[in-house]
Amino acid sequence: MKVHRNLVEQVVGVLQDVFAGGVPAERAVDGCLKSQGKWGSRDRRMFAESVYDLVRWWRLYWHLADLPAAEFFQPEAITAGRVWRVWGVYWLDRGHELPAFEELAGLSLADVTARRATLPSAAVAASIPDWLDYRGEAELDREWRPLIAALNQPAEVFLRTNTLRNSRAQLREILSAEGIPTEEVPTVPEALRLPNRRNLATSPAYRQGRFEIQDAASQQIAPLLRAQPGQVVIDACAGAGGKTLHLAALMQSRGRIIALDLHRSRLEELKSRALRNGVTIVDAQPIMNPDVIAQLAGVADAVLLDVPCTGLGALRRKPETKWRLTHDELDRLLAVQHQILDDYSVMTKPGGTLVYATCSVLPSENQRQVHAFIARHDGTWVLDEERHWRPDREGFDGFYAARLTRRTR
Repeated sequence: MKVHRNLVEQVVGVLQDVFAGGVPAERAVDGCLKSQGKWGSRDRRMFAESVYDLVRWWRLYWHLADLPAAEFFQPEAITAGRVWRVWGVYWLDRGHELPAFEELAGLSLADVTARRATLPSAAVAASIPDWLDYRGEAELDREWRPLIAALNQPAEVFLRTNTLRNSRAQLREILSAEGIPTEEVPTVPEALRLPNRRNLATSPAYRQGRFEIQDAASQQIAPLLRAQPGQVVIDACAGAGGKTLHLAALMQSRGRIIALDLHRSRLEELKSRALRNGVTIVDAQPIMNPDVIAQLAGVADAVLLDVPCTGLGALRRKPETKWRLTHDELDRLLAVQHQILDDYSVMTKPGGTLVYATCSVLPSENQRQVHAFIARHDGTWVLDEERHWRPDREGFDGFYAARLTRRTR
């Protein structure tokens, strides 16, 4: 497969932005694609796939390139020359002939094959930090290896039908007319799967608010609240509102949804998305101080706590997460989750429903948090249901959710 120099230069530059500059991979890729208006679809696809493959398998290819093991994530060590070498090894490993670029001199498939045959650790083979490999194995035991293998694969694209605008069958017909084939997901009533990845931002159906891009596991969180039209529901960690909008559709846009978040900019994005989706029942409120929570005590029929987490369940979509995360950051997140459960659960009225959710696969962030919360508030909460989703089982992102009921006493 032929590849032109400019494309590889852009790959190298974006990888430096990601690893040395801390830029999110999606933002770096999108920014580069916008600047390369002359590229055709083949080049754009090759560029994006190369960047994401290399972010995902960075540590492994760093090793195969025979670079200093301790420097694979040191920003000052991510030089252009080294990144060129990593790309060359990747290109050889994928079965392609190296182009005659001077930066790739001295690389050979024989050397790459020999180094792949003698990988120094399971963490290098899985291309993850040592501490994360230890932690994953400690928490999940034999389940960790197949799980991290699945998390190292590219994610499929799923759409959630906005039932305020159309049914799933209607949406399929509309998208088919746009030249976008889809497949129904049997276990998720509103989900469609895209067999081929493509840019959906320009789709008229998307601009009309007929669907949202949302993983199939994520689409199963909001229904756990069993929210009914006319109820008061609080999405306490709403972010940009993916699950808020789903709740509104499930409630037929009748009732009231209070969307809370610490970041005003995310709530502004939620307002824009709500307008596109035809949602009129969302009251977006920034959490400026603890009084916001106190004033809502006992108000909600149902509360969703989609808490800050490691995001390890979404590594297929954001592979750079594993390089940003540290053991100390995990401990900080565990403390935040603990506090949110204690502080925000008071918004649930007696007899009401509380759903705790993460996009993590670690029991310490999931069932252990919920069970410890129930034990701290002895007699107040009843665990109704727990759900786990994993890419090595369902093929969806890794998610966890628990539904609890507050006793009426």
